[in-house]
Amino acid sequence: MRYWSLVLAGIIGELAMVGFVHSLAPARQMERLGRGIVALRVADDRVFLAWRLLATDPDDLAFNLYRRIGNAPPVRLTSQPLTQATCWLDKGVDFRRPVTYLIRPVRNGKELPETATVTLPADMPIRPYLVIPMRQVPGDDEWAYAPNDASVGDLDGDGEYELVVKRERDSFDPAQNGVCRGTTKLEAYKLDGTFLWRIDLGPNIRSGAHYTPFLVYDFDGDGHAEVVARTSELTIDGTGNVIGDVDGDGRTNYVNPQTGRILEGPEFLSVFDGRTGREIARTRYIPRGKVSDWGDNYGNRCDRFLMAVAYLDGVHPSIVMCRGYYAKTVLEAWDFRDGKLHHRWTFDTTADGGRYRAYEGQGNHNLFVGDVDGDGKDEIVYGACVIDDDGKGLYTTGWGHGDAMHLSDIDPDHVGLEVFQCHERPRPYGVTLRDAATGKLLWGFPATGDVGRALAADIDPRHRGYECWAAGGGLWGQVWNCKGEKIADAKLPVNMAVWWDGDLLRELLDGTRIEKWDWQKGQLVRLLDARQFGCAANNGTKSNPCLAADILGDWREEVLWRTADNREIRLFVSTAPTTHRFYTLMHDPVYRLSVAHQNVGYNMPTQTGFYFGDGMALPPKPRLTFPMAAKNFRR
Repeated sequence: MRYWSLVLAGIIGELAMVGFVHSLAPARQMERLGRGIVALRVADDRVFLAWRLLATDPDDLAFNLYRRIGNAPPVRLTSQPLTQATCWLDKGVDFRRPVTYLIRPVRNGKELPETATVTLPADMPIRPYLVIPMRQVPGDDEWAYAPNDASVGDLDGDGEYELVVKRERDSFDPAQNGVCRGTTKLEAYKLDGTFLWRIDLGPNIRSGAHYTPFLVYDFDGDGHAEVVARTSELTIDGTGNVIGDVDGDGRTNYVNPQTGRILEGPEFLSVFDGRTGREIARTRYIPRGKVSDWGDNYGNRCDRFLMAVAYLDGVHPSIVMCRGYYAKTVLEAWDFRDGKLHHRWTFDTTADGGRYRAYEGQGNHNLFVGDVDGDGKDEIVYGACVIDDDGKGLYTTGWGHGDAMHLSDIDPDHVGLEVFQCHERPRPYGVTLRDAATGKLLWGFPATGDVGRALAADIDPRHRGYECWAAGGGLWGQVWNCKGEKIADAKLPVNMAVWWDGDLLRELLDGTRIEKWDWQKGQLVRLLDARQFGCAANNGTKSNPCLAADILGDWREEVLWRTADNREIRLFVSTAPTTHRFYTLMHDPVYRLSVAHQNVGYNMPTQTGFYFGDGMALPPKPRLTFPMAAKNFRR
């Protein structure tokens, strides 16, 4: 009997690592989403529609689609309930009056008491995007405050996402001196453009990607997302309340007028109410202490900040704030419950006699979160090392810091998840693919210098699994399959990727362009260039949009770019038909958390916790639990 028990335990362990972990893990507290219906006029008389399938929907759920012109009764467009892809191209539409679409789910031949609606105004323009106008910052007559990184969460509890966008006039790297001409703002908008609130982080939070990570997530399970950010004295919340002289030293501005750096004064982690922007909880941020402990004496390496959301108990989301990765490295986990912050653990490479010194210098300018060891709880993939759910070191590879990495089931024939990463000082590798649970090297290549970018995505159906490539260190121009075998010579875009055109391969997102790799001809095919619509990319050579994520419609991703004049964010939706039916990617745990930390440091594209590509199996169904629906929740 004991023998068979051990065999069964081994089988269960293997299944957990290949994706059945979703069904074996405890149910995760997740935001309650509606149908996310979106409609765009794509021709004189045609409308493209898409809506969400939820991971909790039964497999046999179907949908009826109705159209109403003006105030006329709705007319059913589907002769039979739709059982395939959750999108539709409507033809013969009269736009002289407003057009409303209604989606009603069907089960066992009967419509369920749920209706999702979207209305297009009369004479709706033909365009592939929604418009989110920006609120002008007082005194900014030239619109110099650019919409930068963004995130989404259900701030008001209606089952649909709102947008939180960071706006900055200047942006400095911690390696640079420079005095900011303004302060960083966090602004909230509904997707119809309704402005909700503005938080001003104040002069003591220097503007720039490394200084201003923020999270948007429902941490306490009340059905409304909170916003978490690093703050200081002179931060102004969304209701006008100012953090004053908390430490009583008679000062509230700590900006060095020559360098622009802030190397003294208090720092906080603040939680803001997503509905109003009001600060509702605050604790001290990881102390900077002695500046030189972090790797230099002028404030470059002590001011490297990251944040993440992680389900450290497997059920509830926690806040993880981070400081440093070149030398001293500290991560702290906090829970937000009942309006208060509760400390969970601290990981400090200098504590306990330097027990975790080997983890120093391993962090990236970004991070990923996922259950890498199959225990139902999340780990923090901190570059070339991993911190376990209990705040202890799981492993460090010693391969060193890098600028880009990806966590997913990159090699579907290898059990569990993998990490593809580039390294700044090749020792001994410029790029590596490793087992995410153990750090075991699966393959790697040396480089002649800093490998500054790396990307993993399935772009070639001739090879099972994701393709991987990198730029820098003499490696740009080589494309490898998931086994590390060179399959092409091509200098492919290496910034981001997006699921866009409706097939199972991924498209490449760089600057304002979405391109597809034609693996037969060995060339890129342009699908979209948002510059044609007046848009621009962010963050210099990082050249990323404000956000790319599955925000609306079916399982494919939307891309948000700012306009070049900084007056709008435009939310682009793929209007290509698809035959594939998947639940919203936001219900995959790894994917949802990769959206939450996409704005942190150097933006990385989203990744799923399962293999998504040619020859894939159906995505595993996660176990989810939802907060009580808010009064105004709708589908």
